[in-house]
Amino acid sequence: MKKLTRTEVYKLRRAIRQLARKKGRGTELISLYIPPGRPISDVISMLRQELSTAANIKSRTTRKNVMAALERVIQRLKLFKSTPPNGLVIFSGAIPRGPPGSERMEIYVLEPPLPLQTYLYRCDNRFHTEILEQMLSSLDEVYGLLLLDTSGASVSLIRGSHVEIVKEMESGIPGKHSAGGQSARRFERLREMEVNLFFHRVGKWVNKIFLSEDRLQGIIVGGPAHTKNEFLEGDYLDYRLKDKIIAIIDVADIDEQGVKQALAQLSSILKDARITKERELGQRFLSVASKSPNAVAIGYDEVLRRMREGVVDTVLIVEDLSSVIVTIKCNNCGYHFTKVVEDPTQIRKLVEVPCPNCNSYGLAISGEKEVVDAVLEEADNLSIRVEIISSSIEEGVILKKAFGGVVAILKWA
Repeated sequence: MKKLTRTEVYKLRRAIRQLARKKGRGTELISLYIPPGRPISDVISMLRQELSTAANIKSRTTRKNVMAALERVIQRLKLFKSTPPNGLVIFSGAIPRGPPGSERMEIYVLEPPLPLQTYLYRCDNRFHTEILEQMLSSLDEVYGLLLLDTSGASVSLIRGSHVEIVKEMESGIPGKHSAGGQSARRFERLREMEVNLFFHRVGKWVNKIFLSEDRLQGIIVGGPAHTKNEFLEGDYLDYRLKDKIIAIIDVADIDEQGVKQALAQLSSILKDARITKERELGQRFLSVASKSPNAVAIGYDEVLRRMREGVVDTVLIVEDLSSVIVTIKCNNCGYHFTKVVEDPTQIRKLVEVPCPNCNSYGLAISGEKEVVDAVLEEADNLSIRVEIISSSIEEGVILKKAFGGVVAILKWA
């Protein structure tokens, strides 16, 4: 089975996210999942039967849209001699653009990243993308991170290049007694009991969270002092998880800052993990930018220009970038220009001002394209390497906030 690159997974994930947001009127949107080995002719026969049934739908608009969607699927299936190795997924339906009558027929054909196990045909007011979403989540490697000391604990999951603190808890354990005598000994016994109860509580959550992850590759345990070692020596963890512990590290904190400290130490332990590779790419760009500013390109316009000049080695894109390239045209004088908008909700404001050429209020939006799509298309055409950087890691946050989320390392870096 061909392994998808990070960029291919990213494109597929974005496409699925966009499909999941689409809504129809009534039950007019078709979702079709065809597993490998299923004869295309059998599926077409089933769809023709559905076409006959759809002719009986009472609502004229719904009947028309459902039948048109089915026809589109049938015509598209005729292009396939057989089902692809991983199966085939087709979404088809009339998507509203505004009031009734503004619907536009859309069809999307996808080859899943893994072999489909089930056949599904569904007509609903939305596209059913759950099976594809589950497939994508199963492609990510998963590591567990437990940080604890006597003040509390945090349980995190490193999924691909995403880090999520799933559970945080405070211990409620008092500090050590400073006085001597019988009172101090009694205090320490009570404190030991509270530590034991806290460790049991931590173990319960760790077992629950980590055992539910089928693709858990390993567990890293960290924290200050000897607390983590005491926890591991006790009978608090499920035996199946003890076998997955791949590292024990020292960190000063157990919160979000502690997670960052842990990630900084994991480059050698998780050298093949995606999160390590992304951090290294981000750090390489930041290092080059600080030492040789002329060896990097920053921002969509400069990156695009440098790509076309043929001097780009690697493009880095922060994955949740929402910037849009908007093309605006004046209906009065024909003047047109493009503008990159970071917040898509502000796009309409671009046409609420006078035309910079003729000063009339005739501006209109003639085209929109996400910056990410534009960069990926150009990189594909020019065979330039593109790397996607997660915004959940520190390097991704810096690239987005300080550099706009689209940067490039040039060939002479």
